[in-house]
Amino acid sequence: MPLSRSLLSRRFSISFRDQGKTAPESEPPTKMLPPHPSSNGSSSSSWSAMLPELLGEIIRRVEDSEDQWPQRRDVVSCACVSKKWREITQEMVRSPVNSGKITFPSCLKLPGPREFSNQCLIKRNKRTSTFYLYLALTPSFTDKGKFLLAARRFRTGAYTEYIISLDADDFSQGSNAYVGKLRSDFLGTNFTVYDSQPPHNGAKPSNGKASRRFASKQISPQVPAGNFEVGHVSYKFNLLKSRGPRRMISTLSCPSSSPPPPSSSSTDQKPCDVVTKMMKKPNKDGSGLTILKNKAPRWHEHLQCWCLNFHGRVTVASVKNFQLAASVDQSQPNGKGDEETVLLQFGKVGDDTFTMDYRQPLSAFQAFAICLTSFGTKLACE
Repeated sequence: MPLSRSLLSRRFSISFRDQGKTAPESEPPTKMLPPHPSSNGSSSSSWSAMLPELLGEIIRRVEDSEDQWPQRRDVVSCACVSKKWREITQEMVRSPVNSGKITFPSCLKLPGPREFSNQCLIKRNKRTSTFYLYLALTPSFTDKGKFLLAARRFRTGAYTEYIISLDADDFSQGSNAYVGKLRSDFLGTNFTVYDSQPPHNGAKPSNGKASRRFASKQISPQVPAGNFEVGHVSYKFNLLKSRGPRRMISTLSCPSSSPPPPSSSSTDQKPCDVVTKMMKKPNKDGSGLTILKNKAPRWHEHLQCWCLNFHGRVTVASVKNFQLAASVDQSQPNGKGDEETVLLQFGKVGDDTFTMDYRQPLSAFQAFAICLTSFGTKLACE
């Protein structure tokens, strides 16, 4: 199997032999291979029976060496061996807040890096009204990078919905790949962000037909019947048609930057449960929410246009381009945001290619949902 060949490769065998971590060389290496399944269908477990110190050292070396995709798939392979391997791998893999690495699907709903931005690309397919989010692996705007999320636009009467999924070919709300959705009002100026998982303990699905995931109420109790409202994005009207770009404000319930305290049952938790514990429950007065506003551009007399400094990450002028900074940021000790620090920027670099750079306290899912609101014509806001 590919994983056994990876773990028994020359770099591991030589490294462990030099440090005296393995048995004497006289022992045949085939003893580390997983045994054949027994007659009763259960597989015994030399893989799971490895010493925790040795297993932790193996996974730590894989985590340190494979820091970028596509090599990072080896870390995911380690988590797929057994439950014990998965638990140790989850302990070894650092949070995106500190490392900026996106490893598991659950990382897409955790806050981004604190000291720098995760650089991503959004590819648009106009024919199918589909948008693809990729993690940029090189500075080039032409490389796709690592696929993260996909969204497809649907018309439901007078409203528009963007279904966000982990699978680029499956946009069913009943699918395991379903992540959340974005829904607009009739004018396309007010958007609501829905999450497939509860944003905090005790959260209840939103009421109403718009937030329902399934047409029937008879569903599995393990799958929420509705979506959970986690944020809003609004574009201000420009009825006087004054000169200037769009003005937007976003109110979100963002995950906490600090991991939840460990508990005795933490080993049995699913990744979505960990994300749920990291989300903050908003107070009744709204003080638990993070408020983002777009940075005001300046008018350039020579170019005769509105300008923002995107530091080379945006190359095409467009009304869709924006930068968001926090006026209220719950990830900060006093809750006050730094209006000079850009937490999310989005801009055009080609006909159907856009850049998306985000950082704490936003997650990749939230940043992607906010950027999707910029697509489409907003006559009352321009």
